[in-house]
Amino acid sequence: MSEKDQTDLGNGHELPDPTERELAILKVLWDEGEASVRRVYERLREELPIVQNTVQAFLRTMETKGLVTHRSEGRTFLYRPVMQREPTSQSLVSGLLDRVFDGAVDELVESALSVRKPTRDELTRLKKLVADAERDDTAQPEGDA
Repeated sequence: MSEKDQTDLGNGHELPDPTERELAILKVLWDEGEASVRRVYERLREELPIVQNTVQAFLRTMETKGLVTHRSEGRTFLYRPVMQREPTSQSLVSGLLDRVFDGAVDELVESALSVRKPTRDELTRLKKLVADAERDDTAQPEGDA
């Protein structure tokens, strides 16, 4: 997706796609519902080399961009995501699909499978998704874009 491609919130207001680090912060907020800078930092430091001041700076920038909002509880700001997980994921995958794979879903899946072998549960889910897609009346005929 280009910088102009944005996530539509369904109300005419569009937000920019989050960066990789912003996405890591959003994942914490999606899991928590809302969280303080300290809580986000505590969750992120388990997987990323990051300091609390950096988390605070990211959250301020994300709020300016419209990705998160906050409320005050005493002297603590509690941040919550403006963007929901599913539309954000769909927007990011759509951009990847278009930019990298020229819209070829099979190439996207093939690439994903070459990176990591799916678990048995994931394979079961993938088979169900393929079966559902085959039954879908709105599926495009082969060769149509």
